Amino acid sequence: MRNTMLIAAALAFVASGAVAQTPPAKDGPQNSAVNTQNSSNRMVDAPVKGSNSFTEGEAKSRIEKMGFASVSDLKKDEHGVWRGQAMKNGQKVAVSLDYQGNVVEGSGSTAPGNNATRNGSAGR
Repeated sequence: MRNTMLIAAALAFVASGAVAQTPPAKDGPQNSAVNTQNSSNRMVDAPVKGSNSFTEGEAKSRIEKMGFASVSDLKKDEHGVWRGQAMKNGQKVAVSLDYQGNVVEGSGSTAPGNNATRNGSAGR
């Protein structure tokens, strides 16, 4: 009986140590691979540098879904950002699309705070 009590105490001690090491779940922004309307990483400055897997056709379609027309001159830059020209409200504007799906109207500089970001819809 004494051995049983010692074994039970040892198991309780080991189990409590394992529970104490479990980290809490994150509730802050996470870095999604592709932004959706429900993404939690809204505070990121776009366009974001990174390896971009969008094809030129996918990039054009995604930009058009965000309300731009006549998307042209799309080229992927050294930061993995698709950049080109498009029409919006009757004016020709510069547009960018990063690997997360962020569509940016304007200069599309990778410096923080320079652009108006539009987050794309889910999927590619």
